[in-house]
Amino acid sequence: MRKVELSLKEKQKYEIIKKLVETNGNKERARIKLKLKSIRQVNRLIVGYKEFGKEFFVHGNRGRKPKHALTDEFKDEIETLYNSKYFDCTYTQFTEYLAERENVFLSVPEVGQILRERYILSPKSRKITKKNLKKKLLAQKEKSKSKKEIAKLQANIVALEDAHPRQPRCIYFGEEIQTDACIHLWFGNFKTALHAAIDDSTGHVVAAYFDNQEPLNGYYNVYYQILTNYGIPYLFKTDKRTVFEYNKKGTTSDEDNTFTQFAYACSQLGTSIECSSVPEFKPRIERLFESFQLRLIPELRLANITTIEEANAFLPSFLDKYNSKFALCIDNTKSVFEKQPSEQKINLILAVLSRRIVDTGHSICFKKKHYRTVNSVGTPIYFGKGTKCMVIEAFDKKLYATVEDSIFALEEIPEVQALSENFDEILPTEPKKIYIPRMTHPFKRDSFEKFVAKQIEKIQKELEKVS
Repeated sequence: MRKVELSLKEKQKYEIIKKLVETNGNKERARIKLKLKSIRQVNRLIVGYKEFGKEFFVHGNRGRKPKHALTDEFKDEIETLYNSKYFDCTYTQFTEYLAERENVFLSVPEVGQILRERYILSPKSRKITKKNLKKKLLAQKEKSKSKKEIAKLQANIVALEDAHPRQPRCIYFGEEIQTDACIHLWFGNFKTALHAAIDDSTGHVVAAYFDNQEPLNGYYNVYYQILTNYGIPYLFKTDKRTVFEYNKKGTTSDEDNTFTQFAYACSQLGTSIECSSVPEFKPRIERLFESFQLRLIPELRLANITTIEEANAFLPSFLDKYNSKFALCIDNTKSVFEKQPSEQKINLILAVLSRRIVDTGHSICFKKKHYRTVNSVGTPIYFGKGTKCMVIEAFDKKLYATVEDSIFALEEIPEVQALSENFDEILPTEPKKIYIPRMTHPFKRDSFEKFVAKQIEKIQKELEKVS
């Protein structure tokens, strides 16, 4: 006679019926204990016990595979797909990819069960899940005698991860924009810096841009996207990079500090900046990069993107898809974005300034090239050696210079002429009018220096109040 094992509930039912038969007890009391609806059900159990004994109380589906259950071969295919193609995805993201790319339709719990059975955890698993799995793997490792199996179990033991603290959201869309950059192996074989900005109120990613490093250009492109797509935000929260704020080491004097061009651009448009080196100061953007490392990297890899240009072209479609899934709905009546500035104004304000001195050849050297100042009709204007000027590189990369409170366009002086006056046919052309900004352009040298002086005076007053 084979040994029959019963579950706790089945064993309880068996013992009650066994006692009822052996003692010829009260069927009504047995019905109440078993929580049955009628005596007829008790009689059926008695007949089964007398005919089959203990084996009758084993559930009929015990040991049977459900008709709708997934086959082992299918589960192996799911595991292979995850390990080979979607290894850096969460369970939810993997389920979405299965439906979109592989035409396999499963629920997130089904996918999670398949992968957990094979000791594959989601990159976003909770600490308690990892802790329980680690205990289970260590117990199996102690029992195992095969070196190959021990090595496999050891490879599946995962580490814990940190989390960022919560903080209340702002009320209005555009009230607080958190921005930062993350240098990571986003695509290809080299690390790049992903600049991003997220609205604290809605969790809406308002801008993103890839660059080689974390320079002013990256943050200017982020600001440009915000200005053209939404308008002027009220506040930027960011870290203490020299792009936003620079304090000279080893000095406490405000005169030795530099107020950056990004800060001046924000001042011209009316956006405040708050800087702090503490990650908890801007948890929304810190958490965003953690999500992007899980979602953006697989997207870039599956799209076969290997260059910064391709990645920047891919970002808008990714942000639309990401925001539609995870961002809160934008209520236009609660937006505090100021009216979008004109393209021309944005182009001139998001400019890069560089101090230069006119050389002996009456030219200005900028980025290893020589330029001459020209007026609005293209006529060269020459200044003497040693004349100080400010080179303005607009956002569209056009160059201007302010000399003696006047603004001129810069024209490159080629090393070799493009056409020969003696041997090449040169068609007469009318002088083309060159666009030169008005004197109200914000990046005149005097205007910028006034801004710096104003900021120094402001900080000095704050220090006097504290002291």
